[in-house]
Amino acid sequence: MVLKDAGSIPATSTSPRKGGEEAFASSPPFRRFPKAVRGRGSAVGQPRVVVRRSLPSEPAVRGSASLFLTEAERQGVRAGRRMLYVGPEPASEHVAAGLRVEPGTPVLARRKLLLVGDVPVRVATSFLRLDLFADTPLCEPGFLAPSLQARIEELGHRFGRAEEHLVARPPRGDEAATLELDAHPGGEAGEWVVQIVRAAYSADDLPIHVLETVCAASRHVFDIVQVSGADEF
Repeated sequence: MVLKDAGSIPATSTSPRKGGEEAFASSPPFRRFPKAVRGRGSAVGQPRVVVRRSLPSEPAVRGSASLFLTEAERQGVRAGRRMLYVGPEPASEHVAAGLRVEPGTPVLARRKLLLVGDVPVRVATSFLRLDLFADTPLCEPGFLAPSLQARIEELGHRFGRAEEHLVARPPRGDEAATLELDAHPGGEAGEWVVQIVRAAYSADDLPIHVLETVCAASRHVFDIVQVSGADEF
């Protein structure tokens, strides 16, 4: 289990492959904005970008090859990702609830930064129970091939259902710096984030994966999708 600094690993923009530990919208394209003044600690001259994410996640999209990279390629933009950290950390309250463990219980975290061009747009962290996945290939640093889900299924767990929850909040800890969010003159973070937590359960209703995606709010549009087969609006 290795801690990796974001600056030590170059963002990748490789062709998508079967895999993907992150979700990304499938419909409208990215929109590029003119160069704008950016917040504290941000690179001068980076373009503003707005990306899209659908809720709930479309199964066909979620099951495709490396979701973030695949959708970026479809829309003709250069996407990248950096693995920030792979290792144990205490479960926060909402992660613990999704994994059905006590808050503070050590869980496996796999955290990455997702970018469009050089602009960070999301921090996505997969959380897994160590009583299920300690000393498995899921603990290895770097991205997993062919995918995180495939590696989980190789260990005998078949996905059955998932639940997603969205909340808007101020950034916590290092999120503002990692996502290069605009700040007020006093130094406090001015730009909010949108946190999406997706808890996935096996066919036997065992909690096997919680994905927490922290999105820079000003760089996202969320498409809310009507449930298939429903005729009430």
